[in-house]
Amino acid sequence: MKTLTKTTLVSVAMLMVFLTGSNVNAQRNAYVDTQYIMSNIPEYKDAQDELDAMSKKWQKEIESKYAEVETMYKKYQAESVLLPDDVKQKREDEIVNNEKEVKDLQKKYFGSEGELYKKRQELIQPIQEKVYNAIETIATTKNYSFVFDKSGGVTLLYGDPKFDISDDVLDEVGTVMQTVKRDQRKREN
Repeated sequence: MKTLTKTTLVSVAMLMVFLTGSNVNAQRNAYVDTQYIMSNIPEYKDAQDELDAMSKKWQKEIESKYAEVETMYKKYQAESVLLPDDVKQKREDEIVNNEKEVKDLQKKYFGSEGELYKKRQELIQPIQEKVYNAIETIATTKNYSFVFDKSGGVTLLYGDPKFDISDDVLDEVGTVMQTVKRDQRKREN
């Protein structure tokens, strides 16, 4: 009985090693460089340029309003010794209110749910979804278990270029939107 149990355990262990070993070999992995992919989609560059222009315009507006508040404050400091208490309080309230308005405007434009965020969602998210769908299509078609992003938070210390499917993703995305032709693409390494 002990011999049968040992034989059975050894057989089960060998079967598990065999199945585990064959399962590991069945997994195929690939990686992409989403920075490279996005830089070869003109629509993404146009969207990014539009977002940058909006951001600069709004930043100038906010800086201008902060400069106005600063000017009001300096003027108040220079005149405060000569002003009656009720006028001082009125000026202080005015400065505080203006500063609050500028902070609210800054939040409206650049806050976590601000105008820039909404515009980014409107312009960039559809492109990202198309790229993701292309990655998913290629991964399914070529039977990849995992696709890593070389440019993202996952650290990829080494990647054999034969497993880089970034150009395949660009070709797949090119079926639904304009991308830079394969022979004209440049890597920014």
